[in-house]
Amino acid sequence: MDDTINWDVLSEVEKLKYDSNYLRGTLLESLADPITWAISPGDTQISKFHGMYQQWDRDIDKERKSQKLEPAFSFLIRVRVPGGVVTPAQWLTMDSLADKYAIGTLKITTRQTFQLHGVLKKNLKATLHSINKSLLDTISACGDVNRNVMSHANPAESPFYPEVIELAKNIGNHLLPKTRAYHEIWLDEKQVAGSKTEEPIYGDRYLPRKFKIAVVIPPNNDCDVFSQDLGFIAIVNDNKIVGYNIVIGGGLGSTFGLHETYPRLGTVIGSCTPDQVIDVAEKVVMVQRDNGDRQNRKLARFKYTIDRNGVEWVKSEIEKYLGYKFLAEVPVKFERNGDNYGWKKGTDNKWHLTYFVEGGRVRDLEKEKMKTALREIATITDGNFILTGNQNVIIAGVSDSIKKKVDAILKLHNVSPTEISGLRKNSISCVALPTCPLAFAEAERYLPDLISKIDIILNEFGLSKEEIVIRMTGCPNGCGRPYLAEIGLIGKSPGYYNLYLGGSFEGTRLNNLYRETIQEEEILKELHTVIKDFAENRLENEHFGDFTIRLGYVTEIKEGKEFKH
Repeated sequence: MDDTINWDVLSEVEKLKYDSNYLRGTLLESLADPITWAISPGDTQISKFHGMYQQWDRDIDKERKSQKLEPAFSFLIRVRVPGGVVTPAQWLTMDSLADKYAIGTLKITTRQTFQLHGVLKKNLKATLHSINKSLLDTISACGDVNRNVMSHANPAESPFYPEVIELAKNIGNHLLPKTRAYHEIWLDEKQVAGSKTEEPIYGDRYLPRKFKIAVVIPPNNDCDVFSQDLGFIAIVNDNKIVGYNIVIGGGLGSTFGLHETYPRLGTVIGSCTPDQVIDVAEKVVMVQRDNGDRQNRKLARFKYTIDRNGVEWVKSEIEKYLGYKFLAEVPVKFERNGDNYGWKKGTDNKWHLTYFVEGGRVRDLEKEKMKTALREIATITDGNFILTGNQNVIIAGVSDSIKKKVDAILKLHNVSPTEISGLRKNSISCVALPTCPLAFAEAERYLPDLISKIDIILNEFGLSKEEIVIRMTGCPNGCGRPYLAEIGLIGKSPGYYNLYLGGSFEGTRLNNLYRETIQEEEILKELHTVIKDFAENRLENEHFGDFTIRLGYVTEIKEGKEFKH
């Protein structure tokens, strides 16, 4: 341990990272321990850098305790998929692993990747080995490093899609940790005696907290670029991408009762040329590495570094690390942050189907066999799958003949795209209960039923097709980006939620607290009042979130520090 560092003032995780021998920790010993389904407390932190979270089934906690048994520990495994692009063979691998080692379902996350839930400790190595054999991996899908890099998802919507997806991959690969710990522990790579591990970007303690990056192409904001620690917004001129606006300091996590924590939208600090993007990404990460709060993890995200020091100071530091100044910001306009569903033919002359997956949960039900259908499509498609930032999947790049086969398979398994409400189309939910240890209330298991009840209200006023962004999470950590929703619901305790209104349809404004700690009956009553008013008094083409601001249901949040739970 370095005696020059005052460890007493730093968070416990900082010591764990430093002493982990570049993310090796005692994971091998933990995995070999047959006494418990869990790994050691220190290794639960280090394992995150390898792409996993230790969890347990909270539905059976009481039963386990009554039997004097430890919690039913298992692991969430998250895959690194820059830009969400998955080959048919990789889809089939994940589908098979879900059945063999997990709970039989795939979860599509809001970072364009897969999660497997319920993997037992004894099966971790076999699962990760299979994932890597498919040419995917889980490195830095979690932990205090740059996470999965997101990009605009739909090839049919922009001829510049190939350029931004390649950029997302290059950023992600450039910012990967250099340690070989992952390969040694999970893939049986032999550690070279006397070799020295160095992390030229991350140093010996990595970042103070997680870091998120996304690339978008206006007018689409399907990655919610203003929610990212670092965002790149494509600037298009003369039918080519000539640069990228740079957005810093987004982040949505906060803590109930801790007013110094809050969601924050990113700030545009200028622009750069396409060939400068990776350099900019590296130097922004380094500035956060050197200036982020390592004492209080709740205040360690980049957004707090910016608000503590000021945007201009942080911008100046980034330019100092770069050795050059940013170019001026170029005005752009966004139209939506949701997905556009259905078949579309792209400029590549191929077909792309954006397919709705409620809550991102790919599974088979008694009559609707979505998981089976997508597995069969993976065996016949001549294209790829693309996971979207809104928890959906695009069956991408298929020919005319395959398009017909895809439609036939979906119909055979009773999961053909159907007409759904504008509210359901724009819904997101986090996993929450029973596996997430941070959740106070339900989200994924409850939101579909709540939407059905809100749809009754919308239908009453002729608004069933009105597109409204709704998002629900089981806690205030922001995994489902609820603070950007026109209707946001955040769990406070079982059955109770805070209701937020006023986010923008384009993902460019935070919402604000409207009612605190209310149950379903009150949620529906409050929304009935607002929706009725919206139907009767909206302006032409006015979105729901804009209406709630204009009519004074909530006040507009100008900056994150104004936000209150």
